[in-house]
Amino acid sequence: MAQFQLSATLQGHEDDVRAVVFPSPKLVYSASRDGTVRQWTLTGTKPVTYEDTIAVQSSSFVNSLAFIPPSATYSEGLIVSAGKDTIIDVRPPGRAPSDNAERMLLGHANNICALDVAPNGTIVSGGWDAQARVWDVEKGECVAELKGHTAAVWGVLVFDENTIITACADKAIRVFTFAGKLLHTITGLPDVVRALCKIPDGHPSGAAFASAGNDQIIRFWMKDGLEVLQLHGHEAFIYALAILPNGDLASSSEDRTVRIWRGTECIQTITHPAISVWSLAVCQATGDIVTGASDKIVRIFTRDPERLAAPKLISQFTESVRASAIPQQTASGGQQIQKESLPGPEFVQQKSGTKEGQVQMIREDNGNITAHTWSTAAQQWINVGTVVDASASTGRKATHEGKEYDYVFDVDIKDGEPPLKLPFNLDQNPYDVAQKFIGNNELPVTYLDQVANFIITNTQGATLGTSATQSTQAPGADPWGTENRYRPGEAGAPQTQGDSRPRALPQTQYLSITTANLPAIRKKIPELNETVSPDVKLSGEELKNLETLIKQLQSSPKDPKPQEDQLNVVLKVATRWAPANRLPGLDLLRLCAVSPSFIQTTSSGDGTIVDTLMASGVVAVENDRPNNTMLAVRLLANLFVSEEGRLIADGCFEDIVSSASKFTSLLSNKGLSTAIATLYINYAVLLTAGASSDSSGIREQRAQAVLDGAVRLIKPAADSETVYRALVATGTLLSLGGSFRSSMASTKDIAGVLKGIEGSQLTKESRISGVVAEIKDQLK
Repeated sequence: MAQFQLSATLQGHEDDVRAVVFPSPKLVYSASRDGTVRQWTLTGTKPVTYEDTIAVQSSSFVNSLAFIPPSATYSEGLIVSAGKDTIIDVRPPGRAPSDNAERMLLGHANNICALDVAPNGTIVSGGWDAQARVWDVEKGECVAELKGHTAAVWGVLVFDENTIITACADKAIRVFTFAGKLLHTITGLPDVVRALCKIPDGHPSGAAFASAGNDQIIRFWMKDGLEVLQLHGHEAFIYALAILPNGDLASSSEDRTVRIWRGTECIQTITHPAISVWSLAVCQATGDIVTGASDKIVRIFTRDPERLAAPKLISQFTESVRASAIPQQTASGGQQIQKESLPGPEFVQQKSGTKEGQVQMIREDNGNITAHTWSTAAQQWINVGTVVDASASTGRKATHEGKEYDYVFDVDIKDGEPPLKLPFNLDQNPYDVAQKFIGNNELPVTYLDQVANFIITNTQGATLGTSATQSTQAPGADPWGTENRYRPGEAGAPQTQGDSRPRALPQTQYLSITTANLPAIRKKIPELNETVSPDVKLSGEELKNLETLIKQLQSSPKDPKPQEDQLNVVLKVATRWAPANRLPGLDLLRLCAVSPSFIQTTSSGDGTIVDTLMASGVVAVENDRPNNTMLAVRLLANLFVSEEGRLIADGCFEDIVSSASKFTSLLSNKGLSTAIATLYINYAVLLTAGASSDSSGIREQRAQAVLDGAVRLIKPAADSETVYRALVATGTLLSLGGSFRSSMASTKDIAGVLKGIEGSQLTKESRISGVVAEIKDQLK
């Protein structure tokens, strides 16, 4: 049978692709740490081309994905996704990300990293909270808990209509009934188990299922727990297993490869130009495979000559593998490479490999070390990249502003603006450097984790911190893993003690929420304009004004300087169109709210922008469209960016805070709850900075009102980003001083809330446990 070759390269994600599914020849779904699930639809066959749309937009990393096949109830099936926000989102294909999901399943207390579905649509999930759960989609509830795990549940497998198998970081495999009864446990494995796969009848092993994980071995099991076969070949963690229609097994690993196994032999190794291949899936109709990797790219591979990519693209893929840099820790299992003991380039010309996928490192004439893998089909060594040392690809220092550093990174903070320079030396603490970078560039403090994890990820393999023997787990590591591995900087993982995190309180900078999908907005408004009533339909001139405004937002997001005629069009869409169609207008309006000219246009007459929003019904408790309300609250939070906007926010305090406090019924919308928490932070900064126009007595009354609202958001089951921001608002207000704290009516409430948080999974996030500790210090 032919070897797999590249069929298509799908680019669009902005971060690691953590999960993929391939439900039909015309559809691929991928989930990423960029917070999106993308739907890739086949649009052409010569060459193979796909068009992507965002199917799900999350507030945080999406790490797991599944697809429920079409049924009588759901003719197109259902997309199931989950991740760091602990919510399982279930929705039909084609439903807009801004629309409500069909179901939002709540119950997990930490990152959901595994999903599988039964033929009848039942969902099984596993997470970092050591929980595995069974969900009934029609009821929208958990119908069984699979108990007994003592660590993260990394894999779940619906084996048949009666049986579920789980893979756990406690080095055990468990077999349950759908009702939650534990049938038996396979113990004694040497390391974390991450992946599971059902083995079809007729496989040479006679096994029922396979497992894989940190020990780099694929193990085959009978259903009763008897191990019957091991496959060796991978050289790092194995993340995914999948069966092809012909019975071959595919596996993906942090060794950058996908391997194809027939019986007991590896028959092909597909090396990727990435650090890790996180996920793979098989289209059972065609036998094609899809992969998701750390380089943000989704790739499809096929054995069918009719579906191959153009020769030029295949050549580019091969060259990108050859040109890729391999961290030394990945190539050598974390051991120091002894260059002098490596063979020279003549080895690959004179010697053959002993098995498919065998890796051989070569000392080139110029001193570089290259890695080569043996291809049994081609009977030759294939160059798969250059091995780089821990500090840099060449070991040379980089220069920035006249000083030498181990690294100088380009950091893209916002679209349309040049990257910022981030210098870093290996003897520095990532959090100290991140804090200085944020201060120098006037960035929100909430970027701290993101920047620190960026440093940690991109200096992997180097010794970080001031001590060369430091062994504490780096912030963002996944739980129950090992140190010699690639990390994509997942916030939310359990932390060890020892990181020198700077204090978070009090917050002194105003926060804004300005990320947006402007191309989608540009496309959506003209489409909706064709459906609205004639009295509010936009003219050609008005559409041109919108187009110009969007270009201004792309080129100057910090201050787009919207003009009056542009804002009048946006206000028309946001307040006069039917509520179902207002979302793109509200999105543009809140992006413009950071600009001083926005205030001059919208709040210089008889009323303010706050009055306009109130009158239009967008900021209303009875609003049945929480996403509209969410964008309106984001707009209010963005007012604080400019001095003019702060004057409006200060003058409309009672209306704004009173409305925000009444949104309790809508707080299941995590975007809205995060926006409200951000609004409270900005009011806390305003009040503690003394910028409020009120006397100290009124200021304390207002501080109490904001504090009450923030405390109501701090719940153990709430979204962690909401909780973190609400805690920051609370701690910032407490910095008003002892007299304010002694006069508070909610001191006991705060203590009780903190106690509840301390007993929850939320404190596994070091940023949350750190802020809780700071607030407790304030209350002493």
